[in-house]
Amino acid sequence: MGTITTTDGTQIFYKDWGPKDAQPIVFHHGWPLTADDWDNQMMFFLMEGFRVVAHDRRGHGRSSQTDTGNEMDTYAADVAALTDHLDLKGAVHVGHSTGGGEVTRYVARAKPGRVSKAVIIGAVPPIMLDTPAYPGGLPMEVFDGFRAAHVANRAQFFRDIPEGPFYSFNRPGAKVSQGLIDNWWRQGMMGGTKAHYDCIKAFSETDFTEDLKAITVPVLVMHGEDDQIVPIDHSARLAVKLLKQGTLKTYPDLPHGMASTHPEVINPDILAFIRG
Repeated sequence: MGTITTTDGTQIFYKDWGPKDAQPIVFHHGWPLTADDWDNQMMFFLMEGFRVVAHDRRGHGRSSQTDTGNEMDTYAADVAALTDHLDLKGAVHVGHSTGGGEVTRYVARAKPGRVSKAVIIGAVPPIMLDTPAYPGGLPMEVFDGFRAAHVANRAQFFRDIPEGPFYSFNRPGAKVSQGLIDNWWRQGMMGGTKAHYDCIKAFSETDFTEDLKAITVPVLVMHGEDDQIVPIDHSARLAVKLLKQGTLKTYPDLPHGMASTHPEVINPDILAFIRG
């Protein structure tokens, strides 16, 4: 574990485990979580012989509770600073939800040799919001509701999301994990409320079309067909068409947080893609 300090003075917390000469896998978490959301994957790929790295995005977790820079360009620049600091070469970048957007922007701009492949899971590209270019997305009222609930009572809001749509625990017959709910809340409450508020705009309104088109490395696009947070038809099914080397893999009945609810399914599929 360690920290780096970016050019604007922000401290970014990161974990870096495993042999330093092994192929690196860099994990990018979703909103409003932390690197801890990847605990299962970090251990799985560490035991497969990889070097595993995960950071807390600025404003999240153990990184600085920033009131500026909480948007995708700066998020990607922070990742570039981290990969430069660790001198990662041929890395695989894996991002979930907002982290999938971060991966998309970073990989599109990465220095030659830094990235070999990418995986985006339940990811927000090309854009979540309903726009003239992408009609049929979520209306602005949805994200305004997120912001209002966040300001009114963040602690309760951060219970409602994991108890309901994030893991599809609101579905009849769902096998509910109180541990996952509590861990989601714990991670969320570690971060800064201003940064989390700003990030709602970042994950909902950023258009990743040109980033997707610019990526030349192979990308695995993974998405649960019961994703209630990032609807599959307006995200993964559109994003894969914009990638030069994109592969779409969907999962019937799996939720937005499927890497946590079903790691025994997701981890081997990521491993097969990396080794394929």
